[in-house]
Amino acid sequence: MPSVHFTDSEFAERLARTCRALNDQGLDGILISRIEDQYWLCGLDTDGFCIFGAVVLTADGTMAHISRTADLANIRYSSIAAADTDIWLDGEGHSKAESIKTTLTRLGLQGKRIGIQTDTFGLLPNLYLELVEELRGWCDVVEASGLIRTLRLVKSPQELEYHRRAGEIVNKMRDVGIDVTSVGAFEGTIMGKVWGTAFLNDGDPPAHRPPIGNGSSALNMRYTTKRKYVGENDQVTFEIGAGFRHYHAAGMFVVLTGPDPDPRHLQMHAACVDALDSVQSAARPGNTVGDLYEAHRSAFARHGYEHALLRACGYTMGATWPPTWMEQPQIFEENPVVLEANMTFFTHMILVDQITGLTMSLGEQVIICEGAPEVITHVPRTPIVKP
Repeated sequence: MPSVHFTDSEFAERLARTCRALNDQGLDGILISRIEDQYWLCGLDTDGFCIFGAVVLTADGTMAHISRTADLANIRYSSIAAADTDIWLDGEGHSKAESIKTTLTRLGLQGKRIGIQTDTFGLLPNLYLELVEELRGWCDVVEASGLIRTLRLVKSPQELEYHRRAGEIVNKMRDVGIDVTSVGAFEGTIMGKVWGTAFLNDGDPPAHRPPIGNGSSALNMRYTTKRKYVGENDQVTFEIGAGFRHYHAAGMFVVLTGPDPDPRHLQMHAACVDALDSVQSAARPGNTVGDLYEAHRSAFARHGYEHALLRACGYTMGATWPPTWMEQPQIFEENPVVLEANMTFFTHMILVDQITGLTMSLGEQVIICEGAPEVITHVPRTPIVKP
């Protein structure tokens, strides 16, 4: 039996929903290159997609892997579809597109309509171009990037439990991060203790390289190299995330140091609290993702910080792999996606003032419910100031 984290009935229900979607869109099959979709459908647990790997699903429910010898053990260990696996042999002149075509032929898809996913790291432009040329006149290739991704947006009860477990881990990581941050602390020591907490609690490393920085690097919303020491009257940005069975949760906050925190930081923190509360008040079924962004924007505008806000304030999260834990839809202006119960979003309120060199942020993850959202990662609503 493969090592999977869902029941047979849940996998069967996912397969049935996907086949219905294929039939609804007039597709005879789909080449699944996104690892998140593969994990959801058959449990495959690997990062081998960075080289090559795919799953073919036909509209009648047949699944087959196409992979490399390096990933065969992972397929057998984790996939419920491991019995049907074709291997592309690494070697100069060995065409991945031809290997895909061989599997499609075996599954009776010549002359059929086949969906592909063009928005994934599992199908890079060079392979896409090779594949389109190989299949030209042999079948109809149809863009189908969102077909499975949209099915994954509303989470099952078991998926939500994994998100909650990830949230519990992130909350422990938050406490450790706050505890070990002080004037003179080395960022490397802080990061080691924070990320060690995830592993000690059976968590997965985050799919995204989370940023941590102080001083000028506290403004960076992406990870940068070279660790520094925390100074006096400093700002230390934490964006903390972890997975549990790959299902992610995240939180975000800034630790200030004394002895004399800048009063402007405290004003920015108050604005972030207002924005986070406003977004969570708007996080109700029937509202749109764009409504969340507008709640964020208008709150910061009330405090005079519209010049320092970012043009996105979060995104949905699920089971994700590197290089990012971010999934669509993102929370940006006028995004029309309608919120439904059992979706989950990480919402981050971030101010980056390039003029003053100051930053502040607060971020929590929520599960959309029929009433108020369930908050699964928590950050302090009062400023965090350490000596």
